[in-house]
Amino acid sequence: MELKVNQDNCLGCGVCVVACPVNASISNEVAGGHGSKTTETIMMVENGFIKLFSPEKCTKCGTCQLFCPTDAIWLE
Repeated sequence: MELKVNQDNCLGCGVCVVACPVNASISNEVAGGHGSKTTETIMMVENGFIKLFSPEKCTKCGTCQLFCPTDAIWLE
């Protein structure tokens, strides 16, 4: 399975970034409920959209997909 993002549906809200347990373990900002300041995380909001930086770190837990309000992120 691979993490995918549909930029046409993405609102750039960042809910997936904060919900991701891997992101929270990598970045103190994410663990505190804020956006990541490092590209070491799986994803973060950049220019109003989600951008995947390190998708290979994804554990395929589906939390990002569960919390995305527009179904813009999924595992395929």
